[in-house]
Amino acid sequence: MTEAEKLQQLQPVVFRQLQNSFKHGRLAHAYLFEGDLGTGKEEMALWFTQHLFCQALKDGMPCEVCNNCVRISNNEHPDVIEVAPDGQTIKVEQIRKLQVELGKSGYESAKKVVLIQQAEKMNANSANSLLKFLEEPPANFMIILETQAVGKILPTIRSRCQIIHFQALSVEELIQRLENEAQIPPQSAKLLTNLTNSFTKAVEISKDEWFNESRDTVIQWYSYLEKRDPQAFIYVQKKLVKVFKDKMQQRTAFEMLAFYVKEKRNQMLQQDQQAVAFYNHLLEEILLANQKLEANVSFQNIAEQITLHVVFA
Repeated sequence: MTEAEKLQQLQPVVFRQLQNSFKHGRLAHAYLFEGDLGTGKEEMALWFTQHLFCQALKDGMPCEVCNNCVRISNNEHPDVIEVAPDGQTIKVEQIRKLQVELGKSGYESAKKVVLIQQAEKMNANSANSLLKFLEEPPANFMIILETQAVGKILPTIRSRCQIIHFQALSVEELIQRLENEAQIPPQSAKLLTNLTNSFTKAVEISKDEWFNESRDTVIQWYSYLEKRDPQAFIYVQKKLVKVFKDKMQQRTAFEMLAFYVKEKRNQMLQQDQQAVAFYNHLLEEILLANQKLEANVSFQNIAEQITLHVVFA
Protein backbone atom coordinates (compact mmCIF):
# COMPACT_ATOMS: atom_id res chain seq x y z
CA MET A 1 0.00 0.00 0.00
CA THR A 2 1.38 3.42 -0.96
CA GLU A 3 1.62 6.28 1.53
CA ALA A 4 -1.17 8.06 -0.32
CA GLU A 5 -3.46 5.03 0.03
CA LYS A 6 -2.68 4.78 3.75
CA LEU A 7 -3.44 8.46 4.32
CA GLN A 8 -6.59 8.33 2.22
CA GLN A 9 -7.81 5.47 4.36
CA LEU A 10 -6.71 7.12 7.61
CA GLN A 11 -8.02 10.66 6.97
CA PRO A 12 -10.23 10.62 3.84
CA VAL A 13 -11.69 14.11 4.33
CA VAL A 14 -8.30 15.77 4.93
CA PHE A 15 -6.72 13.82 2.07
CA ARG A 16 -9.40 14.97 -0.38
CA GLN A 17 -9.30 18.57 0.87
CA LEU A 18 -5.52 18.92 0.50
CA GLN A 19 -5.42 17.08 -2.82
CA ASN A 20 -8.09 19.42 -4.23
CA SER A 21 -6.21 22.47 -2.96
CA PHE A 22 -3.10 21.38 -4.81
CA LYS A 23 -5.01 20.34 -7.94
CA HIS A 24 -6.77 23.72 -8.24
CA GLY A 25 -3.77 25.81 -7.18
CA ARG A 26 -5.40 27.10 -4.01
CA LEU A 27 -2.47 26.66 -1.66
CA ALA A 28 -2.22 28.70 1.53
CA HIS A 29 1.11 29.93 2.79
CA ALA A 30 0.31 28.65 6.31
CA TYR A 31 -1.57 25.59 7.55
CA LEU A 32 -2.44 24.43 11.04
CA PHE A 33 -2.92 20.66 11.26
CA GLU A 34 -4.78 19.93 14.48
CA GLY A 35 -5.84 16.60 15.96
CA ASP A 36 -4.94 13.87 18.42
CA LEU A 37 -1.55 12.21 18.56
CA GLY A 38 -1.32 9.41 16.02
CA THR A 39 -4.00 10.66 13.62
CA GLY A 40 -1.55 11.13 10.74
CA LYS A 41 -0.66 14.85 10.97
CA GLU A 42 3.08 14.38 10.51
CA GLU A 43 2.69 11.85 7.69
CA MET A 44 0.13 14.05 5.92
CA ALA A 45 2.42 17.09 6.23
CA LEU A 46 5.28 15.21 4.56
CA TRP A 47 3.01 13.86 1.82
CA PHE A 48 1.59 17.33 1.15
CA THR A 49 5.12 18.75 1.03
CA GLN A 50 6.10 16.12 -1.54
CA HIS A 51 3.55 17.68 -3.91
CA LEU A 52 5.72 20.80 -4.15
CA PHE A 53 8.99 19.04 -4.84
CA CYS A 54 8.07 15.80 -6.62
CA GLN A 55 9.91 15.33 -9.92
CA ALA A 56 7.34 12.97 -11.43
CA LEU A 57 3.79 13.67 -10.24
CA LYS A 58 1.33 10.88 -11.06
CA ASP A 59 -2.29 11.94 -11.52
CA GLY A 60 -1.48 15.09 -9.57
CA MET A 61 -0.02 13.18 -6.62
CA PRO A 62 3.57 12.62 -5.48
CA CYS A 63 5.23 9.60 -7.05
CA GLU A 64 6.82 8.73 -3.64
CA VAL A 65 9.89 7.21 -5.37
CA CYS A 66 11.80 10.10 -6.94
CA ASN A 67 14.87 11.56 -5.26
CA ASN A 68 12.94 14.48 -3.74
CA CYS A 69 10.02 12.38 -2.47
CA VAL A 70 12.36 9.88 -0.83
CA ARG A 71 14.45 12.59 0.85
CA ILE A 72 11.35 14.36 2.15
CA SER A 73 9.94 11.13 3.61
CA ASN A 74 13.34 10.54 5.26
CA ASN A 75 13.51 14.15 6.57
CA GLU A 76 16.63 14.80 4.48
CA HIS A 77 15.59 17.46 1.94
CA PRO A 78 17.59 20.70 2.45
CA ASP A 79 14.64 22.95 1.52
CA VAL A 80 12.25 21.29 3.98
CA ILE A 81 13.01 22.55 7.47
CA GLU A 82 11.64 20.81 10.56
CA VAL A 83 11.30 22.45 13.97
CA ALA A 84 10.56 20.42 17.12
CA PRO A 85 10.56 21.29 20.83
CA ASP A 86 13.99 21.73 22.39
CA GLY A 87 13.22 20.09 25.71
CA GLN A 88 9.78 21.18 26.93
CA THR A 89 9.32 24.16 24.61
CA ILE A 90 10.05 25.59 21.18
CA LYS A 91 12.33 28.47 22.07
CA VAL A 92 12.55 31.92 20.49
CA GLU A 93 16.12 31.19 19.39
CA GLN A 94 14.79 28.34 17.22
CA ILE A 95 12.31 30.65 15.48
CA ARG A 96 14.96 33.35 14.97
CA LYS A 97 17.30 30.78 13.47
CA LEU A 98 14.44 29.69 11.22
CA GLN A 99 13.89 33.27 10.07
CA VAL A 100 17.56 33.62 9.14
CA GLU A 101 17.45 30.34 7.23
CA LEU A 102 14.34 31.38 5.31
CA GLY A 103 15.99 34.66 4.36
CA LYS A 104 18.42 32.69 2.22
CA SER A 105 17.74 31.28 -1.22
CA GLY A 106 16.68 27.66 -1.46
CA TYR A 107 19.49 25.17 -1.82
CA GLU A 108 17.92 23.35 -4.75
CA SER A 109 14.87 25.46 -5.69
CA ALA A 110 13.11 28.72 -4.91
CA LYS A 111 10.63 26.88 -2.66
CA LYS A 112 10.97 26.32 1.06
CA VAL A 113 8.65 24.47 3.45
CA VAL A 114 8.72 24.61 7.27
CA LEU A 115 7.16 21.89 9.42
CA ILE A 116 6.70 22.79 13.09
CA GLN A 117 5.90 19.81 15.30
CA GLN A 118 4.00 20.21 18.61
CA ALA A 119 3.42 23.87 17.81
CA GLU A 120 1.47 24.30 21.06
CA LYS A 121 4.84 24.13 22.85
CA MET A 122 6.00 27.49 21.53
CA ASN A 123 6.61 29.81 24.45
CA ALA A 124 5.26 33.38 24.36
CA ASN A 125 8.39 34.84 22.81
CA SER A 126 8.73 32.21 20.10
CA ALA A 127 5.01 32.44 19.24
CA ASN A 128 5.21 36.23 18.88
CA SER A 129 8.37 35.92 16.79
CA LEU A 130 6.61 33.47 14.47
CA LEU A 131 3.58 35.77 14.26
CA LYS A 132 5.71 38.63 12.94
CA PHE A 133 7.06 36.28 10.32
CA LEU A 134 3.58 35.09 9.27
CA GLU A 135 2.40 38.68 8.82
CA GLU A 136 4.90 39.17 5.97
CA PRO A 137 5.77 35.69 4.69
CA PRO A 138 8.43 35.39 1.97
CA ALA A 139 7.54 34.28 -1.53
CA ASN A 140 7.50 30.56 -2.39
CA PHE A 141 7.17 29.71 1.27
CA MET A 142 4.81 27.35 3.10
CA ILE A 143 4.60 26.57 6.80
CA ILE A 144 2.68 23.69 8.38
CA LEU A 145 2.16 23.76 12.13
CA GLU A 146 1.12 20.50 13.78
CA THR A 147 -0.67 20.49 17.13
CA GLN A 148 -2.85 18.33 19.34
CA ALA A 149 -3.92 21.35 21.43
CA VAL A 150 -5.19 24.03 19.04
CA GLY A 151 -6.51 26.10 21.96
CA LYS A 152 -2.91 26.72 23.07
CA ILE A 153 -1.98 28.35 19.75
CA LEU A 154 -2.18 32.17 19.75
CA PRO A 155 -5.49 33.30 18.18
CA THR A 156 -3.52 35.71 15.97
CA ILE A 157 -1.47 32.78 14.62
CA ARG A 158 -4.58 30.66 14.10
CA SER A 159 -6.21 33.48 12.14
CA ARG A 160 -3.31 33.49 9.68
CA CYS A 161 -3.46 29.75 9.04
CA GLN A 162 -5.82 27.48 7.19
CA ILE A 163 -6.91 25.07 9.91
CA ILE A 164 -7.15 21.41 8.93
CA HIS A 165 -8.92 19.17 11.44
CA PHE A 166 -7.80 15.53 11.77
CA GLN A 167 -10.55 13.21 12.96
CA ALA A 168 -9.81 10.88 15.88
CA LEU A 169 -9.45 7.27 14.83
CA SER A 170 -12.37 4.95 15.47
CA VAL A 171 -11.68 2.05 17.82
CA GLU A 172 -11.86 -0.39 14.89
CA GLU A 173 -9.40 1.65 12.80
CA LEU A 174 -6.99 1.97 15.71
CA ILE A 175 -7.08 -1.76 16.44
CA GLN A 176 -6.46 -2.52 12.78
CA ARG A 177 -3.48 -0.15 12.62
CA LEU A 178 -1.98 -1.60 15.79
CA GLU A 179 -2.32 -5.13 14.44
CA ASN A 180 -1.15 -4.43 10.89
CA GLU A 181 1.47 -1.72 11.31
CA ALA A 182 2.80 -2.36 14.82
CA GLN A 183 2.33 -6.15 14.75
CA ILE A 184 0.58 -6.08 18.14
CA PRO A 185 -1.53 -9.18 18.95
CA PRO A 186 -5.31 -8.66 18.69
CA GLN A 187 -6.11 -8.93 22.41
CA SER A 188 -3.33 -6.52 23.38
CA ALA A 189 -4.42 -4.14 20.61
CA LYS A 190 -7.97 -4.12 21.99
CA LEU A 191 -6.68 -3.48 25.51
CA LEU A 192 -4.49 -0.60 24.31
CA THR A 193 -7.45 1.10 22.60
CA ASN A 194 -9.16 1.13 25.99
CA LEU A 195 -6.18 2.97 27.46
CA THR A 196 -5.62 5.55 24.70
CA ASN A 197 -7.12 6.67 21.39
CA SER A 198 -3.68 7.53 19.99
CA PHE A 199 -1.84 5.11 17.71
CA THR A 200 1.54 6.60 18.61
CA LYS A 201 0.84 6.46 22.35
CA ALA A 202 -0.51 2.90 22.09
CA VAL A 203 2.66 1.70 20.37
CA GLU A 204 4.75 3.51 22.98
CA ILE A 205 2.80 1.85 25.82
CA SER A 206 3.09 -1.59 24.21
CA LYS A 207 6.90 -1.35 24.28
CA ASP A 208 7.01 -0.39 27.94
CA GLU A 209 8.14 -3.27 30.18
CA TRP A 210 5.89 -1.94 32.95
CA PHE A 211 2.84 -2.28 30.70
CA ASN A 212 3.51 -5.97 30.09
CA GLU A 213 4.07 -6.67 33.79
CA SER A 214 1.00 -4.67 34.82
CA ARG A 215 -1.20 -6.42 32.24
CA ASP A 216 -0.12 -9.86 33.48
CA THR A 217 -0.66 -8.75 37.10
CA VAL A 218 -4.22 -7.60 36.42
CA ILE A 219 -5.01 -10.76 34.45
CA GLN A 220 -3.95 -12.88 37.42
CA TRP A 221 -5.94 -10.78 39.89
CA TYR A 222 -8.96 -10.95 37.62
CA SER A 223 -8.58 -14.73 37.41
CA TYR A 224 -8.71 -14.99 41.20
CA LEU A 225 -11.74 -12.68 41.37
CA GLU A 226 -13.60 -14.59 38.67
CA LYS A 227 -13.08 -17.86 40.53
CA ARG A 228 -13.92 -16.18 43.83
CA ASP A 229 -10.58 -17.45 45.08
CA PRO A 230 -9.48 -16.02 48.49
CA GLN A 231 -5.96 -15.82 47.01
CA ALA A 232 -7.19 -12.60 45.40
CA PHE A 233 -6.96 -10.84 48.76
CA ILE A 234 -3.38 -11.97 49.40
CA TYR A 235 -2.43 -11.11 45.80
CA VAL A 236 -3.46 -7.50 46.36
CA GLN A 237 -0.98 -7.20 49.22
CA LYS A 238 1.87 -9.20 47.74
CA LYS A 239 1.78 -8.15 44.09
CA LEU A 240 -0.82 -5.57 43.04
CA VAL A 241 0.28 -2.71 45.28
CA LYS A 242 3.92 -3.25 44.30
CA VAL A 243 3.23 -2.94 40.56
CA PHE A 244 0.74 -0.04 40.65
CA LYS A 245 2.51 2.59 42.69
CA ASP A 246 1.27 6.03 41.64
CA LYS A 247 -2.21 7.30 40.94
CA MET A 248 -1.90 7.20 37.16
CA GLN A 249 -0.79 3.56 37.28
CA GLN A 250 -3.59 2.76 39.70
CA ARG A 251 -6.18 4.25 37.33
CA THR A 252 -4.69 2.04 34.63
CA ALA A 253 -5.13 -1.02 36.86
CA PHE A 254 -8.88 -0.42 37.10
CA GLU A 255 -9.13 0.40 33.37
CA MET A 256 -7.43 -2.90 32.54
CA LEU A 257 -9.63 -4.84 34.95
CA ALA A 258 -12.76 -3.25 33.47
CA PHE A 259 -11.60 -4.21 29.98
CA TYR A 260 -11.23 -7.91 30.84
CA VAL A 261 -14.52 -7.97 32.74
CA LYS A 262 -16.41 -6.39 29.82
CA GLU A 263 -14.83 -8.80 27.35
CA LYS A 264 -15.98 -11.80 29.39
CA ARG A 265 -19.41 -10.33 30.07
CA ASN A 266 -20.01 -9.77 26.37
CA GLN A 267 -19.07 -13.37 25.66
CA MET A 268 -21.63 -14.55 28.22
CA LEU A 269 -24.54 -12.34 27.14
CA GLN A 270 -26.22 -15.05 25.06
CA GLN A 271 -25.25 -17.93 27.33
CA ASP A 272 -25.64 -17.39 31.04
CA GLN A 273 -27.58 -14.47 32.53
CA GLN A 274 -26.53 -15.41 36.05
CA ALA A 275 -22.90 -15.10 35.02
CA VAL A 276 -23.67 -11.76 33.35
CA ALA A 277 -25.06 -10.50 36.66
CA PHE A 278 -21.75 -11.39 38.33
CA TYR A 279 -19.72 -9.43 35.75
CA ASN A 280 -22.09 -6.46 36.02
CA HIS A 281 -21.60 -6.52 39.78
CA LEU A 282 -17.84 -6.53 39.29
CA LEU A 283 -18.08 -3.59 36.87
CA GLU A 284 -20.09 -1.65 39.45
CA GLU A 285 -17.32 -2.28 41.98
CA ILE A 286 -14.74 -0.97 39.50
CA LEU A 287 -16.79 2.18 38.90
CA LEU A 288 -16.94 2.78 42.65
CA ALA A 289 -13.21 2.07 42.85
CA ASN A 290 -12.45 4.89 40.41
CA GLN A 291 -14.59 7.28 42.43
CA LYS A 292 -12.83 6.28 45.65
CA LEU A 293 -9.42 6.68 44.03
CA GLU A 294 -10.30 10.23 42.98
CA ALA A 295 -11.42 10.85 46.58
CA ASN A 296 -7.89 9.84 47.69
CA VAL A 297 -8.82 6.53 49.30
CA SER A 298 -5.69 4.35 49.26
CA PHE A 299 -5.32 2.00 46.31
CA GLN A 300 -4.69 -1.01 48.57
CA ASN A 301 -7.88 -0.37 50.56
CA ILE A 302 -9.92 -0.04 47.36
CA ALA A 303 -8.51 -3.23 45.83
CA GLU A 304 -9.10 -5.14 49.07
CA GLN A 305 -12.70 -3.88 49.21
CA ILE A 306 -13.31 -5.08 45.64
CA THR A 307 -11.93 -8.46 46.60
CA LEU A 308 -14.07 -8.72 49.74
CA HIS A 309 -17.23 -7.68 47.92
CA VAL A 310 -16.66 -10.10 45.04
CA VAL A 311 -14.94 -13.13 46.55
CA PHE A 312 -16.70 -13.23 49.93
CA ALA A 313 -20.09 -11.88 48.89
